[in-house]
Amino acid sequence: MAKYACSVCGWIYDEDLGMPTVGLPAGTKWEDVPDSFECPQCVVPKLFFKKVEE
Repeated sequence: MAKYACSVCGWIYDEDLGMPTVGLPAGTKWEDVPDSFECPQCVVPKLFFKKVEE
């Protein structure tokens, strides 16, 4: 599974963990996260996230 970082504030979305508090259970792939998703820290839209290369 992958991780995606907000390019503005650095907050990480981890597919392994998801975000159950907003209806994204653990294992939710980034492509399945709705386009309306916003960073929970700085409120920028999903398009500002980049895949974290490990």
